Amino acid sequence: MAEAYFHAERWGGLTFVIVGVVAIAVAAWSWRHGAFWRGAARPLVLAALVQMGVGGSAWWRSPQDLARVQHIVANERVRLGIEEMPRMQVVMNEFARNRRIEFALAVAGGLLVILAPKSSAWQGAGTGLAVQAAVIFLLDGSAERRAASYLSWLQSL
Repeated sequence: MAEAYFHAERWGGLTFVIVGVVAIAVAAWSWRHGAFWRGAARPLVLAALVQMGVGGSAWWRSPQDLARVQHIVANERVRLGIEEMPRMQVVMNEFARNRRIEFALAVAGGLLVILAPKSSAWQGAGTGLAVQAAVIFLLDGSAERRAASYLSWLQSL
């Protein structure tokens, strides 16, 4: 189970990086296409930088985390309850917090889309914010489900 979890976490991290690169490419294209698109570019880039940082970190960290957990499972199982399970509890709490933040950002973006003047930079910013928050919400949801399964596996050992 540890292999499957960390392998999926690594590829999930790469997915975050790819989505971030695509968002930056869209932002670069959109910058020249009017106020709406210039407004959309800002939240696309800001969220993309976060996505790329988080995704890159997961990509690089996962192999070392897998080796660490495999060593603990094979040689020092008592450390699971002292180190890995508490670490995963923190991760699960962070997912819950992030879910609330992402939802709030998507709502804020949606409100900007509805309330801002048509085709304005503010309406574009709302669109970019809502789209990025929704994408991150979906990707984090997938990661959270994987983490919950992994934590259940740890607790069963």
